[in-house]
Amino acid sequence: MTVTVATLGFPRIGPKRELKTALENYWAGKTPESALLATASALRATAWKQQRELGAEIIPSNDFSLYDHVLDTSAMVGVIPEIYGWKGGQAGLETYFAMARGAQGGAAEESCTHGHAHTGHGAPAAEMTKWFDTNYHYLVPEFAADQNFRLASTKALNEYLEAKALGIETRPVLLGPVSYLLLGKNTGNKFDPLSLLARLLPVYREVLQSLVRAGAQWVQIDEPCLVLDLPDAAQAAFMHAYDVLVAAEPQLRVMLTTYFGALGDNLATVLALPVHGLHIDLIRAPEQLAAVLAGARPDLVLSLGVIDGRNVWKADLNEILDRIEPVVHAGRRIILAPSCSLLHTPIDLERETELDPDIKNWLAFAVQKIKELSILRRALNEGRESVRNILDDSSRAVASRRTSGKINDSAVKTRTAHVDPSLARRASPFQIRRELQKQKLNLPPYPTTTIGSFPQTPEVRKARAEHGNGIIADAVYEQFLREETLRAVRWQEDVGLDVLVHGEFERNDMVQYFGEQLSGFIFTKHAWVQSYGSRYVRPPIIFGDVARPKPMTVEWWRYAQSLTNRPVKGMLTGPVTILNWSFVRDDQPRSETCRQIAFAIRDEVADLEAAGASIIQIDEAALREGLPLRRDEWRNYLGWAVECFRIAASGVGDATQIHTHMCYSEFNDIISSIAAMDADVISIETARSKMELLDAFSGYQYPAEIGPGVYDIHSPRVPEVLEMTTLLKAAAARLPADQLWVNPDCGLKTRKWPEVRLAIENMVAAALAARI
Repeated sequence: MTVTVATLGFPRIGPKRELKTALENYWAGKTPESALLATASALRATAWKQQRELGAEIIPSNDFSLYDHVLDTSAMVGVIPEIYGWKGGQAGLETYFAMARGAQGGAAEESCTHGHAHTGHGAPAAEMTKWFDTNYHYLVPEFAADQNFRLASTKALNEYLEAKALGIETRPVLLGPVSYLLLGKNTGNKFDPLSLLARLLPVYREVLQSLVRAGAQWVQIDEPCLVLDLPDAAQAAFMHAYDVLVAAEPQLRVMLTTYFGALGDNLATVLALPVHGLHIDLIRAPEQLAAVLAGARPDLVLSLGVIDGRNVWKADLNEILDRIEPVVHAGRRIILAPSCSLLHTPIDLERETELDPDIKNWLAFAVQKIKELSILRRALNEGRESVRNILDDSSRAVASRRTSGKINDSAVKTRTAHVDPSLARRASPFQIRRELQKQKLNLPPYPTTTIGSFPQTPEVRKARAEHGNGIIADAVYEQFLREETLRAVRWQEDVGLDVLVHGEFERNDMVQYFGEQLSGFIFTKHAWVQSYGSRYVRPPIIFGDVARPKPMTVEWWRYAQSLTNRPVKGMLTGPVTILNWSFVRDDQPRSETCRQIAFAIRDEVADLEAAGASIIQIDEAALREGLPLRRDEWRNYLGWAVECFRIAASGVGDATQIHTHMCYSEFNDIISSIAAMDADVISIETARSKMELLDAFSGYQYPAEIGPGVYDIHSPRVPEVLEMTTLLKAAAARLPADQLWVNPDCGLKTRKWPEVRLAIENMVAAALAARI
């Protein structure tokens, strides 16, 4: 049978980050809604046409989002909490962005923080967390026990018709109903979200019926939760959901899409579903192909994820063909696809004109990955000889990377080959360290601090760009940064913070800044990927062995500390986060690469302490996001991840206080590993969850000190003093007051100074109130 090529999703942001510009102009009140929607429409049209030109025959629609596809699903089914003031009907952009970013309320009700009229009252943004084990964030749906569902957005239909008007037949994408419920949270009394399935399915049926009437022949329904450990109730929910949905529209064919892992013990359930196609991830779980083939119905179309949708390395096309040709020759209908949506990869390698040519030859971004799929299709349909030169080039590129002298450093390999266990242990237990640190630091109850970064203003970004382009000299740029640091230190003193930071004005990104000073990393100019909303990152690419040629942060810390008598934290990014927020080499275990980074950070910690730093923060914002999706793989990952943090942190004396920070994470199931990191202070994001995440620490009787975030920095909304005081009281109800610090949820880099000044003033006032 003829093999075809599908894409499951394409980057939304635009090759020049056009969506970011349009969103932020709209939020700032500089452009009307019509301008934002016009940009979005143009980006969709370009993406559809580009995928078709690259050789994709099955092209998705409704994979585009103005902020987040899970939030889009909440809007579609009317899961909009009352706090956002929605009165029914179509969910408009004001309601949508209020859920995403919060709304100030009060005097701002007439014109909220993004410059447009707002129909609701002041409200915090919805809770946000990581999308499985990626660095993409999604907005968590909030379900009530009496939840009603109703069609509140026709986005899926609108975008299908939009593509059709351009002459492009697409396969609409929906987040599946069972995964949607499993990814949400309860409000009020605890209950099983799956109990809501019967009420939710009629809305999905309504959406499918509208697509059939418009002419859709296939729909892609993503059920990524099928690669998780699932209870029997979830298995039954999948059976019921697809019995209902497929029977409702028998003429519409359903491609059930799974990714990020193996179906494992869910396979029997999946193969019993009455769907017409099944997509499986053969990058994360190549071993599952045999079991799927053995159990699948003869008429089930198999979509094989043979190209990595989450990393940037060129594929060995001959090796893929060796695995797939027998399946095609057996007569089964096959679709070739990326392992998952290409949302997680940069758009086009050809925009990178300054990369080392050898390393560039090892890479493939979204555009190149679709080309690889097209080459595979030709080889399967027409024979390998029709594309022999291209196939051999891909094999040579992969082979050259394995043997290149650019990736190997014998000194690094020797240092990490045999790790003395004592290198991962502090000299004394926490309680002894704590007393020494109290004597040295002499901080008040509820000590206040921030997580590290301060707003990267247009002036800061402009100076960095001009310095990078050679417009301003090193000395001029350094003087500019010193002045910014001085202002930040003086303001922190004035506002009354107890532990200061230098503001990180010299840093472009918390991973990139370090990677640019470590060997084994390479950086791009245009390889942006979405983290959340309009927040995009350019992950570094770890291509070789990692070492630290020289100190990276010591001089900036030394300068900031010279300006004040209050302690200034040394600010570092931890080895696990650097690993998880990079595109990582795949020719050795991730644990080995992480250990190399850990030794590099250990050297930096030692130099900071030698320079006089009494507090050093090693952020592990991404430790939990690297957790394997299957519980039976957790122990191995957590073992080496915790060891790597401890290698980085354990080379200091007892009186030196080690902090760490973690982003949106559920801690209940890994709290023993968090404790095993043996940090003296951990700060976590808790504002959106209203301190619920602290339950894990209180239940475990976590021994060290904790800074639960009282200010949600992912929203422009400024919380009042009373709101923060209430959060601190909720924290103190869970943990002893002498364990608690007061800080924002995360770094303040993405915020603006006016809102930061007011929010931190309120935060300090809340801490003072708590001390009474």
